Amino acid sequence: MESTLMGGLQLHLPQLGLRQNLTNSSLHCCTAAPPPNIICGLRKGLRKPLGRSRVPSTEAIQAVQSLKLAKSTSKMEDVINTKLSRLLKADLFDALTELQRQNELELSLQVFKFMQKEEWYEPDIRLYHGMIMMMGKNKMIEMAEKVFHELKKDGLEADTRAFNEMMGAYLQVDMVERAVETYELMKASGCIPDKLTFKILIKNLEKFREEFAVVVKKECNEYLDSPEKFLNDVEQKLTTKGRIL
Repeated sequence: MESTLMGGLQLHLPQLGLRQNLTNSSLHCCTAAPPPNIICGLRKGLRKPLGRSRVPSTEAIQAVQSLKLAKSTSKMEDVINTKLSRLLKADLFDALTELQRQNELELSLQVFKFMQKEEWYEPDIRLYHGMIMMMGKNKMIEMAEKVFHELKKDGLEADTRAFNEMMGAYLQVDMVERAVETYELMKASGCIPDKLTFKILIKNLEKFREEFAVVVKKECNEYLDSPEKFLNDVEQKLTTKGRIL
């Protein structure tokens, strides 16, 4: 799969003592506020579809089952034409979320692409959140970058959660420098780091680059309310996890 990395942007990271060459200009995004109750690719579980809490309909479940049973291109096309095309918008979102929950990567991509072609489709960044998270979970970094890049093509701008998901994806494969670069780009774009941002970075940077973790911890004071309590909670959880391991 071809990489989507393009351009030749120079990025200076004085806070972390880094000067890196970034090749993915698509990571330059905007100030959109993060949606509530966000979940990163490094965390267990999946978000509820577009903020709704509902049990998937019978039709959505049947569509998911039919997709999983389609073992050929012709059968897949038949399911898309006879099952997906008849689903209500809400049921289609439920089907996609259920496929993501089951970690059905290829089928999720099929449904995602199908949704984008529907007449009612309006770009929704939360769809991209889920897809980037899934790519990161499966360590498909180039695909995650491609989905991130397509945000702008779809007329969207990355928000805090989108950056969080990309950081999580990079850290799944120990690409620490790329995760740190993404963090700096988040701030440069005007997106505000949140608790999840710092939790992801602290949890992983302490394992690989302790000097980065120290700087990130200091920046909690700038972006978070009650930073001391937050850091204590994170440290306690990390300590407890270490004892269990």
